[in-house]
Amino acid sequence: MAVAIIFFEDSAAVQFGFTAVDVALHIDVYIGDLIQQYGLLIYGIVFLIIFCETGLVIIPFLPGDSLLFALGGFAALGSLNVWALILLLWLAAALGDSFNYFIGSRIGERIYSRDYRFIKREYIDRTHMFFEKYGGKAIVLARFAPILRTFTPFVAGVGKMNYPRFLFFNVTGGLLWVAICILCGYFFGNLPFVKENFSIFILAIIIVSLIPSAVEFIKHWRASRRKSII
Repeated sequence: MAVAIIFFEDSAAVQFGFTAVDVALHIDVYIGDLIQQYGLLIYGIVFLIIFCETGLVIIPFLPGDSLLFALGGFAALGSLNVWALILLLWLAAALGDSFNYFIGSRIGERIYSRDYRFIKREYIDRTHMFFEKYGGKAIVLARFAPILRTFTPFVAGVGKMNYPRFLFFNVTGGLLWVAICILCGYFFGNLPFVKENFSIFILAIIIVSLIPSAVEFIKHWRASRRKSII
């Protein structure tokens, strides 16, 4: 029985993984179906997706860059209004990050009021100092990195980053992310070569968006190795 349950859970996880990959690589097909089925309600649906992807730290795997790019392509065809998309999803991204920040700030308060074995107050203090010094750059750049854009505002909240400062970079980064991705899809998404190889372009977008995170990881890994050698 235990083996059967583990097999079922593993199968469900694998199936979910394949479904998520299929949605990401064929996001244009899914968006087209949603537009046909729900019409103007598509604006509310994509608002919720962007809000949840940036605002809920437990689901960082929702499509972001590829979704915005595909929406820009449909806007170029006249199915959606490009300016309404930019304004609406900018709002969704900004509200999502702020919500995530406040979740982190509330958890941070509990950490300060209790004694945890693996989460020490000094770690939160260090996070606070990091975001006070580098937070703006981190928040803006994280917008273009899957997974990181979900966790960065959460950690900023835990670290008690000054909220007005956080909000400024949150709004700025959100506008850059939404506008760049949607307008790229608007101007390039319907080119014959792009449409014929849409899955490859989506995969390229995902890989490129992960490059900044990989570079930072390598830098920190090399720095930690130098310290260990010394």
